[in-house]
Amino acid sequence: MKTLAPHFPRTRMRRVRRTDWSRRLVAENALSPNDLIWPVFVHEGENLAIDVPSMPGVKRLSLDLLKVAAKEAHDLGIPAIALFPAVEQHLKSEDGREALNKDNIICKAIKAIKDAVPEMGVLCDVALDPFTTHGQDGLVEDGYVVNDPTLDVLIGQTLNQVEAGCDIIAPSDMMDGRIGAIRDALEQEGHRDILIMSYAAKYASGFYGPFRDAVGSTGNLGIGDKRTYQMNPANTDEALREVALDINEGADMVMVKPGMPYLDICRRVKDEFGVPTYAYQVSGEYAMLAGAGLNGWLDRDKVVMESLLCFKRAGCDGILTYFAIEAAQKLQG
Repeated sequence: MKTLAPHFPRTRMRRVRRTDWSRRLVAENALSPNDLIWPVFVHEGENLAIDVPSMPGVKRLSLDLLKVAAKEAHDLGIPAIALFPAVEQHLKSEDGREALNKDNIICKAIKAIKDAVPEMGVLCDVALDPFTTHGQDGLVEDGYVVNDPTLDVLIGQTLNQVEAGCDIIAPSDMMDGRIGAIRDALEQEGHRDILIMSYAAKYASGFYGPFRDAVGSTGNLGIGDKRTYQMNPANTDEALREVALDINEGADMVMVKPGMPYLDICRRVKDEFGVPTYAYQVSGEYAMLAGAGLNGWLDRDKVVMESLLCFKRAGCDGILTYFAIEAAQKLQG
């Protein structure tokens, strides 16, 4: 689209910027609580809120406190919570079998939210890294994360979470073919209305470090990495192929991760496919903004809201962000 305008002074671009009401009147994008998904870390215990040192202000919550948090999020108009477990070390194994336990921390957390706020959407990660001793997202054979054997475990993890009450399955493992395998399994088991939000373009990024601290997988992963299955940060066309495959396999929504360093990917995905598109403002992004705010280097309120609006401008329909509660509070006035 090309817009023609007469030359200065007939055109003065500052006219519409002069007052608050005129700026709001011509705003091209807007942010609301409806655009936010709140990632929450959960762990065993009672009345326990444990700080995540690398994410100032973020806490791991026990289930009783999760119920309180879910009610607060719902009252602020946030549509969904994304759950991530801090699994006790003695429950982790090479094959991540705790992911299949019908009484694991995630299943209990789903039930806790649905008991407290039945109308709150619950999104659950599908990947094995919180449950494995090696910290990888899939099964490992001879030092390599194997694809096809991992799919069977991911299907079992999915069905386990859905039977507990999960509304949105979000596979983050980046195994080939996992969306189709999960969708087929859901159909076969009669779970036809379960949404899949695919981590379709998930990059092997350095911005995930604080998250791994929060779920306790950093020590398990050690010096290992995930470059054999997560995407190369150098690539953009490959992201479109990944998204196309996941849509064809049955994804209802797609996600780009990380967020702000990959806004170009968000824009390309939305322009190319027009499907519901989300971004994850990941732990490293949170840590940078929160840390700079604490040190007085940035105005936290301004940069948080600006960063979230930038996702909307880039074409995102919503954002997974640890800032969800404070952003919703500001949006509610």
